[in-house]
Amino acid sequence: MKKYTFLFLSLVYLTMSCSGSKSVTMNTTSKTPFVWEGANVYFLLTDRFYNGDKSNDVNFNRTKTPGKLRGFEGGDIIGITKKIESGYFEKLGINAIWLTPIVEQIHDGVDEGTGLSYGFHGYWAKDWTALDPNFGTKEDLANLVKKAHEKGIRIILDGVINHTGPVTPEDPVWPSDWVRTGVVCDYKSFDNTTMCTLVDNLPDVRTESNQEVQLPPFLIEKWKKEGRYEKEIASLDEFFKRTNYPRTPKYYIIKWLTDYILEFGIDGYRGDTVKHTDENVWADFKKECEYAFETWKKHHPMQVLDQNPFYTIAEVYGYGISGGQDYDFGDRKVNYFQNGFNSMINFEFKWNAGQNDYEGLFSKYSNHLNNDLKGYSVLNYMSSHDDGQPFDANRTKSIETANKLLLSPGMSQVYYGDESARSLVVEGTQGDATLRSNMNWDDIQNNPETQKTLLHWQKLGQFRRNHPAVGAGVHKLINPYPYTFSRTFTQGNFTDKVVMGLDLPKGKKELPVGDIFPNGTKLKDTYSNQEVEVIDGKVIIDNDFDIVLLELI
Repeated sequence: MKKYTFLFLSLVYLTMSCSGSKSVTMNTTSKTPFVWEGANVYFLLTDRFYNGDKSNDVNFNRTKTPGKLRGFEGGDIIGITKKIESGYFEKLGINAIWLTPIVEQIHDGVDEGTGLSYGFHGYWAKDWTALDPNFGTKEDLANLVKKAHEKGIRIILDGVINHTGPVTPEDPVWPSDWVRTGVVCDYKSFDNTTMCTLVDNLPDVRTESNQEVQLPPFLIEKWKKEGRYEKEIASLDEFFKRTNYPRTPKYYIIKWLTDYILEFGIDGYRGDTVKHTDENVWADFKKECEYAFETWKKHHPMQVLDQNPFYTIAEVYGYGISGGQDYDFGDRKVNYFQNGFNSMINFEFKWNAGQNDYEGLFSKYSNHLNNDLKGYSVLNYMSSHDDGQPFDANRTKSIETANKLLLSPGMSQVYYGDESARSLVVEGTQGDATLRSNMNWDDIQNNPETQKTLLHWQKLGQFRRNHPAVGAGVHKLINPYPYTFSRTFTQGNFTDKVVMGLDLPKGKKELPVGDIFPNGTKLKDTYSNQEVEVIDGKVIIDNDFDIVLLELI
């Protein structure tokens, strides 16, 4: 990707020459570069995290009584920003936040057999060019990005190209040259996964269409009513003139989504329901994302965090790291890494975490990521907003969850409340609503057990954030018992080495450090905050913890 170099006397960033596809930039105020392949990503439902502005809780006459946890609960962008400012994410070692979609949702609700549901989750778009007032304003979003960037945290938005929101009496169906509403996917072939609706009443955008289309009449009427019709049309004309793309449905939506990069300088996109469109949709999307990001950096040189390119993560439901770069539809294999994505959500991780001990898990992931997936990454998770079989549904294994998720090679996805054992079993809910409860701030404030769990996640998360080697490095077993291992990461002039130990005896313990640190090296165990020295190839630590996280002092 083309990179811009800005010559300013006050330039804060020192760009390191790198080889390969991983881009690393060294910040002169910090010894640690940000490396996407080892990022610690916090995934939250915007509506369920924290209510920062109660005045925006009801809009568009959304006053019907929904099913339990099926309506808007009040969480918003201002709430997320307040938690950024309070240092919550920094203490947790988070360096990227992924928000559910924040575009304007359908105004009415639908009954999915679980009681009335509103579009609180963000996946039921009505107008891609506007933010839903329940989530906040564009000024709120600009402030969130600014505050996050000030703390070295990247912002990932969630992009939906595959479908519109459901049809309701308040929300008309898009024209038939924009969407199909007939065939429901049976997932038995590529065509019956891509050219079909996911479920009834979720109109499927004709992303494969080469037919030019006009804007929907309801959208024109809406923009005119809001006093921005001329502005939106001029912006569309400029986009299609610059790109020479035909005015087909996918390019309208790609334009609308990449405008958020141009305007706000967001750092990445998570692509929703990626396997339900042709792969070239996402290749074109990535191209326009990169153009928008470089344009934003060119116009905001003093706000550029580093020279990492725009980052994209694919949700290809069912993809697992064992499949390498391909996803198999049965009648066709598709490589999404070569069609617009740097990383893919890894649906296999929670199963691997349950079936393997630490060494089996860590070595498997290091081998894949440094061989068949070299140059790319996967986003590992233990629970999410739509996975009804989380690793620890009853929240009885929070420490093991943290150890396996945060210390595994690859990117880590902390789903909001993983770190505080937010309950995933909520009485009276149906379906995925049980996974989407409000963040348990009261427990974090008042429950000693919750605070103990959170502290463990914070210690591991900070270590991961401070050391790209943890997620992006090469894993090596040092000793099976006491279990110790190393991670090393080298790129350009930057090298990072750490030694970790798990399931260790409490009290006095001797840990070999292999060939990572020579004798006489002063190290710090960041978990217990103890300083030690390497003598005869090992360190001696005496404390009541069963975990050690060693770094150079």
